[in-house]
Amino acid sequence: MSALKSVVWPPEAITTERLVLRGSEARDRPAFIELLASPEVHTYLGGPRSRDELEREMPRVPEGWAGSFVVELDGAMIGQVLLKRAPATHRPAAAGKADLGYLFLPRAWGFGYAAEACAAALDWFDGVLPGEPVVLATQTANVRSMRLAAQLGFTEVERFHAWDAEQWLGLRAPVRP
Repeated sequence: MSALKSVVWPPEAITTERLVLRGSEARDRPAFIELLASPEVHTYLGGPRSRDELEREMPRVPEGWAGSFVVELDGAMIGQVLLKRAPATHRPAAAGKADLGYLFLPRAWGFGYAAEACAAALDWFDGVLPGEPVVLATQTANVRSMRLAAQLGFTEVERFHAWDAEQWLGLRAPVRP
């Protein structure tokens, strides 16, 4: 995300009631491989990647770019929250805006960790880039993601068909300083 390039990365760790959001470290590599190879995690994301391919291609410190937070619970990575600039080739309503994404290991589902981590990342984002809107896209079939989008304050901008499924695009209005 171009504006995030001017932000010191990684930021100080963000601590919530139960979680820590931080930049990635070499110790997170096995959890990233598990996350990206999980069929459950990638049900609505086009399918998992091959574990062998990930083992070969993943750098020693994965996802170390500005806007990529490791979500940690009790000292172990359980997921990732991403804030990155939506490409110009994306939906016109999303192009150039910050795009929120998240992935959590199945064993971390159903405990509210995604809501807690995403809210903390959005609060951080509002502090470093006030006035910037954020978008979130998900498949309408992903009921949990649709619920989380509403909980985080995203409102529907449009629905569209892509990747053989109906997609939902939501916008979170900018928080003014």
